[in-house]
Amino acid sequence: MMTKTPRHMAVEILNRVEEEGAYAEPLLDASLSCARETKLQDRRLITQIVYGTLRMRGHLDWIIEHLYRGKFDSMDVSIKNILRTGLYQLLFTERIPDFAIVDEAVEITKKMHRRGSGLVNAILRNFIRKKDQIAYPEIGRDPALNISIVHSHPLWMVKKWIEMLGVEETAALCKANNQVPPATVRVNTLKTTRDGTKEELSRHGFEVKETAFSPDGLIISNPAMSARETDCYASGRIQFQDEASQLIARLVSPKPGENVLDICAGMGGKTTHLAAIMENRGSILAIDISEKKIDALCKNLSRLDVAIVDTQEGDAREKAGKAFAESFDRILIDAPCTGLGTLRRNPEIKWRSFPEDAAKCSVMQKAILENAAPYIKRGGSLIYSTCTITGEENEEVIEDFTNRHPDFICIRPPDTINSSLVDDHGYFRSYPHRHGTDGFFGAVLVKGMEGEKQND
Repeated sequence: MMTKTPRHMAVEILNRVEEEGAYAEPLLDASLSCARETKLQDRRLITQIVYGTLRMRGHLDWIIEHLYRGKFDSMDVSIKNILRTGLYQLLFTERIPDFAIVDEAVEITKKMHRRGSGLVNAILRNFIRKKDQIAYPEIGRDPALNISIVHSHPLWMVKKWIEMLGVEETAALCKANNQVPPATVRVNTLKTTRDGTKEELSRHGFEVKETAFSPDGLIISNPAMSARETDCYASGRIQFQDEASQLIARLVSPKPGENVLDICAGMGGKTTHLAAIMENRGSILAIDISEKKIDALCKNLSRLDVAIVDTQEGDAREKAGKAFAESFDRILIDAPCTGLGTLRRNPEIKWRSFPEDAAKCSVMQKAILENAAPYIKRGGSLIYSTCTITGEENEEVIEDFTNRHPDFICIRPPDTINSSLVDDHGYFRSYPHRHGTDGFFGAVLVKGMEGEKQND
């Protein structure tokens, strides 16, 4: 039997996210794998509370600060997270009675922080009495602050996006970031077809539909079991991957027999997709700075039956020398970035990001792009992508590069990319509120040949 309740486990995970800078997904996976006897409904409750609390943390903290007489910043992390999870359930869940939520929050506090139980009890009961009296900033008076509190995003982030997108679209983006994203998988076409996989997953009891933009994607819902527990996953017929992420390999659009370099390959979601598009013919060199990610990539290669990938541990900010000079038909740079396009799946990023982060990332991105330029053959394509929506990390990096390298021309993406995902400058862009995907950016640069120039 599970010795801790789902709510207690959720608080412990949130404490580690905040104190250790850990990510929620691996902590949840580890906690649930250690408690395999946990019922499916309890697993769902833990997941809902952890992600829901992270998504709505700014909103919840606004309420706590208005009900707490002390200094909120000095409050113990465990007490904060017990209050956040309690308020999240009181505000955003319907099946659990209010008194049960408060009573369990008090019991968790007694086990984790004995002296705080009275405070937790008082604040949660006070909220139940006064919840209709909580005042939020008015959208007409202060749009940025209203969006920041109501839709739970840092104020600096909201202000930045209002400059980019305007008030209405920023509100829509922040609202979309707080929605539960669909479970999306990529079908491994080296082993099966999308139609065949759709039928197989349906037989397992999943509701399955095809993705709108990726020809390889499926969205699965209402599972009676985790898709990772199916033979479909174990045998390598599917790979978990957001739809926008799936489109990056389509942006590269490699041909069978080509020589491809994948820089910052990570755990290989895009790497293995490139191999599938190439029908396991040709060669891919996948490079990443992290030994752990390279190890995970190698395991994925085996599971997915990918045979054309070699891996190498290395820092893309350092020059590789003449050995790679004009060696590759296509290069993918999946650049390290702030990750602000993935807040649906990684809401903790909101609370550990700072205004200066994009500028810091752009320095690294420019260095990686500069180092990669000599490796591409004449007439070859260099594809730059990120999972963020900030201009400093996207178009400004590309414009800086092309200004210094007139032999590279930015062209429109191939017809493997839906035109609704291409902006007026020929850049690939996806947004959660527009397309129901993560927020990605991509640019295709061609070396030393005539192409369609960017519009001014």
